[in-house]
Amino acid sequence: MRRNSRARLGVSLLLVAGALGLGATPSTAAPADAPAAAPSAIPAPSAYALDAAVERRLGAATAGTYLDRKTGELVVTVTTDRAEEQARATGATVRRVARSAAQLDAVVETLEAEAKITGTSWGIDPRSNQVAVEADSSVSARDMARLEAVAERLGGAVSISRVPGVFHREVLGGGAIYGGGSRCSAAFNVTKGGARYFVTAGHCTNISANWSASSGGSVIGVREGTSFPTNDYGIVRYTDGSSPAGTVDLYNGSTQDIASAANAVVGQAIRKSGSTTKVTSGTVTAVNVTVNYGDGPVYGMVRTTACSAGGDSGGAHFAGSVALGIHSGSSGCSGTSGSAIHQPVVEALSAYGVTVY
Repeated sequence: MRRNSRARLGVSLLLVAGALGLGATPSTAAPADAPAAAPSAIPAPSAYALDAAVERRLGAATAGTYLDRKTGELVVTVTTDRAEEQARATGATVRRVARSAAQLDAVVETLEAEAKITGTSWGIDPRSNQVAVEADSSVSARDMARLEAVAERLGGAVSISRVPGVFHREVLGGGAIYGGGSRCSAAFNVTKGGARYFVTAGHCTNISANWSASSGGSVIGVREGTSFPTNDYGIVRYTDGSSPAGTVDLYNGSTQDIASAANAVVGQAIRKSGSTTKVTSGTVTAVNVTVNYGDGPVYGMVRTTACSAGGDSGGAHFAGSVALGIHSGSSGCSGTSGSAIHQPVVEALSAYGVTVY
């Protein structure tokens, strides 16, 4: 079932210091003629709190929020005087746009019904007030024509871009956490009732119940939950008696402490840590993203421009000390830009009743 445009969640990847490495990496490509993007900003903790307050207060009365790259301020898009008044009352910067949340949701519903093509993804970009569609290299000319025909009927509410490579779940046989003959990455270490766990991608935990920190090594944890497709998250409980730190490996001899979790905001800077491409950086470009993988769709995801590769699945997306998401997949990476997708970590934490630490 598709989630609505306000179901916005974050990124994940964190390595267990001295015990287990966790990692994630997404990547997204802009059209060849797109202007160079300005540097993105990391939101202050107050911006995440404001974003959550706006979502609670306005709900579908806003067409989305994003971080202004020049000022670093949270911008709330609205279509009515009433919504503008409510948004200003929260202290946010307000921008009037043409399309409401309901209209953008209707666009997504149309794409879901008429253009559900393997190798495509779509999500809300509040900066352009459009649904941003990406089509990978596996999408045929015939299917592109079908997609473009649907978009044309939607009257400018859809932007379409081609991305290199093919959207796929990024798992490799062979590195950071191992199970069922495959390598993935762990995201964040979490806790509940004194027990320790890590969260990772559901398409990874679907593979195996038992997970090790090295290929052929002893079991360090056992799967306690998994969800894929539709979602892409899973949880593994440590069974080796270890008490790993709640930090992310930065692959330079240092780590990043994780103190909280939040939903990613379009326009913000993120970092990704994963067992294949290590630490890469990017910008959040869309939320409420649907990805049509060959073995089933996932909904409510987040798209970024960080680079990633096979084996980064399940890794961490974060900004400073804030956990944002769990790496799901991408169409690969061209140079320093990719088209990576992450599962918002807030949803996974809520599903399993766990917290970062």
